[in-house]
Amino acid sequence: GLSWSKIRAVKDLADKTREKLLPAPKDIAGMSSEEIIKAFSTVRGIGPWTVEMLLISMGRPDILPVTDLGVRRGFSVAYETGELPTPKELLERGECWRPFRSVASWYLWQAASPKFRAESA
Repeated sequence: GLSWSKIRAVKDLADKTREKLLPAPKDIAGMSSEEIIKAFSTVRGIGPWTVEMLLISMGRPDILPVTDLGVRRGFSVAYETGELPTPKELLERGECWRPFRSVASWYLWQAASPKFRAESA
């Protein structure tokens, strides 16, 4: 079963979809990632991180989830900083990865994984 919180989130998503307050799937392709994040973050229980993960899974090439702990840990490992970057620092450092920040995110997740650290030791 679903928790009451998730039930309310699914209901809010359904209500907003029915009321046409969210973009239709056919319209999403023509929208910027920022517009999509803003639109879907109005749904109860859906925040920017959730939408960013959806956009990455949809193949959007330039998504950098700066609040994702795995991405932040991976940055710390890859750049040997010894501390997690703030989301603002990661956003600034990630500018050089445009327009392929989704790919950079994938590599940062790999760098954060225990398997990677064990193999590179």
